Formats: sequence, structure tokens, C-alpha cells
Amino acid sequence: MGILQEDVVVISEGEKPGESTEITVNCPDKAGLGCDLCRVILLFGLSICKGDGQTDGKWCYVVFWVVGKPSTRWNLLKQRLLEVCPSYFSTSEIDFYKPENQQPRPPDVFLLKFWCSYDYEGLLHDVTEVLCELELTIERVKVSTAPDGRVMDLFYITDTRELLRTKMRQEETIHYLKKVLGKALISCEIELAGPEFTACSQGSPFLPSAITEDMFSLELPNNHRSGFLAHNPVSVTVDNAFSPSHTLVKILCKDHKGLIYDITRTLKDYNIQISYGRFLASRKGNCEVDLFLMQADGKKIVDPNKQNALCSRLRMELLCPLRLAVVSRGPDTELLVANPVELSGRGRPLVFHDITLALKNLNTPIFSVEIGRHMIHDREWEVYRILLEGDGLPVSRNKIEEGVRKVLMGWE
Repeated sequence: MGILQEDVVVISEGEKPGESTEITVNCPDKAGLGCDLCRVILLFGLSICKGDGQTDGKWCYVVFWVVGKPSTRWNLLKQRLLEVCPSYFSTSEIDFYKPENQQPRPPDVFLLKFWCSYDYEGLLHDVTEVLCELELTIERVKVSTAPDGRVMDLFYITDTRELLRTKMRQEETIHYLKKVLGKALISCEIELAGPEFTACSQGSPFLPSAITEDMFSLELPNNHRSGFLAHNPVSVTVDNAFSPSHTLVKILCKDHKGLIYDITRTLKDYNIQISYGRFLASRKGNCEVDLFLMQADGKKIVDPNKQNALCSRLRMELLCPLRLAVVSRGPDTELLVANPVELSGRGRPLVFHDITLALKNLNTPIFSVEIGRHMIHDREWEVYRILLEGDGLPVSRNKIEEGVRKVLMGWE
């Protein structure tokens, strides 16, 4: 194709503050490439305001217009986007409809353990922000407060740069943690995680049955049902007459953080290819998406049952990309947030970061945290259980739910 490596991903920053940045990806295609690209963009805290792309199943050309923080590290974003693009030397070997023969080796999991002499509002978010900046991915968290007020945090993390085995990388991580925690930090150490990580991954085996049935229902919610993050109309329609070779799916909905990621991860899980797509978000927050789709066999989606199943799942994922509830746990209050796990095994980016940010903004103290995975209704969920101190919460439960919802959905 004559494409140089530096041209695979091209980022053109906006000339004026507030203008969108254009990201162009021109590379061989692979199954789920759109999902992987959108996941990286979401991981960097960016919002896609417009998108256009097409593929013939062999080669892909995509353009995203994104907005985000002035501090975005664009060179690092380009590097991470390049890493999910197939090698441009391997075009002749690509077959979209066959799974990859070699799965990547799971990253090493490390245990970051530290004690603080006292807790303070926003401690967890400050730590989470440091880890995100260092490209350390939080897989699991166990936080507990001792009777004397000391705090022990266990973070199970992986390193995007795959350098955490080295002394230099560990020292860098501890240095930045000391910088943000200051005198509160008593001790800090990093080691390769052992079998305890598997036990921690399972989470508490018990979730209240009422919460399980309500939060994790796969049926579209009623207007007054609890646990769901949004109550906005979502329209998903199928048209097989417009194109002779593709099924056209049109989506109208309200914008939220990670919307294109939610669409592409759903299609990736269904093994459906996007041959052409167009996305536009208005200033009022309304989104219009046109997708020309094919099944794994290269044919249109003509089976009415498959059409209904796909439309129903897309409506559900856009209406309720995450589930949320604030419940009683003894004398205390517990915040539960859950997101579906991709079939590839990856959870949604930045969920814990956004939860801790929302609680910090609400001046709400965190007593303990547990993150685990649960199989519910034949689907794997990542569940965040945040125990809040019961006496003297600064805001009501409704305010907590509303505040966390707004940050998670990007509506703050």
C-alpha cells in the first residue's frame, strides 16, 4: 500500500483552544479494530465528537475528531494507537473472519501495597490519578481502614509499558506516590502478585439478590427502575433495503462518555464487521450514528431474530452502559457500580478513576473498596463495591448517585 509507519496514525491538533483534534488511522484491518481504537481514546480521557471510517475487510481508514484535556499527551496517544493497529507488513495475511491464532500473553500483575498514617478526602482518587498518568492499569483494589485510622491500600496493577519488573520503574512509581501523598505515606512496596490475586479477582461471593436481579437485568428498564444510569430515549433501526450488500443500522441517542466504544464493543462481541460508519454529536448532546454492517460470513443480517437481538442489545448498552445503586450495608452506605466485561476479558477504562473523582468532588469519605468479577445472567460483570462511612455523610444518597452518574457518563 506504500504507507509509511509514521502515516498509520496521524494526529492534527486544533489550532485554537477548544477546537477538536483530528486523529486519522490508515492501516490493515482486524476483528474489533474499531473497538480497540475507541478504547484507547477513552483511556486517555478524550471524547469523540465526530467520526467517519470504512473498510473492505482488509484495509481500514478511520478519522476521529476528539476533544479533551489540554494536558493530553498526544505523542503517547499515537504510540498506544499504533500498538493496536496490525502491522502494515501483514496485509496479505489478514483474514477478518478468522480469530487470531496467537493470543497476546497476559500481562504480569503486580501488587502495590502501601500504608498511610491517616485518611483524607480524595486520597484514593489522588493515587488513582498518579497510576493513570504512569500508565499503570488498576485491575483490582482492596482498601481498608484500621481502627486507629491508618489506611492500607492494595492495588493489583499491570504496566502498559511492561517495565514494572525493573527497579527504575518501581522507584519512579513510588516517587510519584510519595509526592502526592506526602507525610501521610508510611510505607510503600511493589512486588509480583501471587495466588492471592486470583482470589481477589473473584470478589465477594455474595451480592444481595434484590440488587442482582434489579441491577443486572438484561431487559430494557422501566422508567422508574433503579440501578440504571440513564433514562433517555434510544432509537435503533435496521434497514436492509438501502444497500445491496450491507445492513444499515441507524442509532439516535444522547451522547455519553465512551458512546462509540460501547457501540463497537457490542458489535465486536457479536462478531459483526462495520464496513462503513459515520458518527456526529450535536452541541446539544444528541448523537446520530449510521453503520453499514456485515456478519462474520460476509452477508447481511436478514434473520429477524438476529436483528431483534442486536437492536435490543445496542439499546441496552447505550441506555445502561454502566449500572449503579446506593444501598444500605448495615449502618453504612454502599455504592455499587458495575460494567460488562468484553468477551476479550477487558473491563471498561477509567471507571474507578471516575468513581473516586465524583466522591472527592462530593467530599464523601471512602471506608473500604472491593473490585471483583461476577458471572450474572451468563455474562461477566466487573463490580465496584465502595463502602462509605455511615455517620454524617455530607450529602444524601440521591446526591451521591446523581454525582457519580454524571461523572461516569461525562455529563458533569
